[in-house]
Amino acid sequence: MKTSASRYHDIRGIRYHVRTWGDPREEPLFLLHGWMDVSASFQFLVEALRTERYIVAPDWRGFGLTAWSPAGYWFPDYYADLDALLDHYVDGPAELVGHSMGGLVACTYAGIRPERVAKVVSLEGFGLARTTPDLAPGRYRRWLEELRDAPRFRVYGSYDEVAARLRQINPRLTADKADFLARSWAHESEPGKVTLVSDPRHKLVNPYLFRLDEILACWREVRAPVLWVFGRDSKGTGYLRDTPEQLAERRSAFRNFREVWLEDCGHMMHHDQPERLARVIEAFLADPASAPAGTC
Repeated sequence: MKTSASRYHDIRGIRYHVRTWGDPREEPLFLLHGWMDVSASFQFLVEALRTERYIVAPDWRGFGLTAWSPAGYWFPDYYADLDALLDHYVDGPAELVGHSMGGLVACTYAGIRPERVAKVVSLEGFGLARTTPDLAPGRYRRWLEELRDAPRFRVYGSYDEVAARLRQINPRLTADKADFLARSWAHESEPGKVTLVSDPRHKLVNPYLFRLDEILACWREVRAPVLWVFGRDSKGTGYLRDTPEQLAERRSAFRNFREVWLEDCGHMMHHDQPERLARVIEAFLADPASAPAGTC
């Protein structure tokens, strides 16, 4: 197993944990995890990469080993955190690979700061389901109600129980992968009590609706080549509610766009098909114009 190292930085008043693999003298590649995930979750993908890179994978604020945010969590903070993190690790434009929420952050940041991004790979980070203004009153009511009762994570009796739950959610996980993830996502707070390491306040509903028009406006500013990777059997992201015409609208926001569909693969593609995913990513990063597209 490739060994990772932990580094800590003060990022906008938060003690950030960044997991790295490889030689710092190599060209950096940033891996950005999704909601309720952690940087260690990329271990299987890193193992499958053949190109020597310095892999840099932060735990977002309130996830993994990064400190929790006393003020709560607002999506624009991820753009600002990424902006500050890049200052620590790279001088020129960066190559970003993001999964789910991390993919959305990567694509949108590439439009906000186009000069700072060289290439983007989004692993099902295509944005949430579309919303309309009439949903706002109900969303605000739900948010106020949830504030009255602080969210909590389930308490498990052991890491084995966490691993069993992960395999129930994703039957493609092998026992060894589930055990590794259980020990990365959770910790033993006291003997016989195992809970997730992340801040349970992430479970609070966001009072602000997802506004796709604003995201599309940012995507239209992206100058870097963009690769979207879909999992054929995915059931967990907002794009699934789009009509083909609506999904085409998301794709067409990018001026330099390619897509790949991975067969026998769900939303957690870096767990389900890490070897095939690694080949797709490496081919795109080596030459976006000639990288394979379609189905893999």
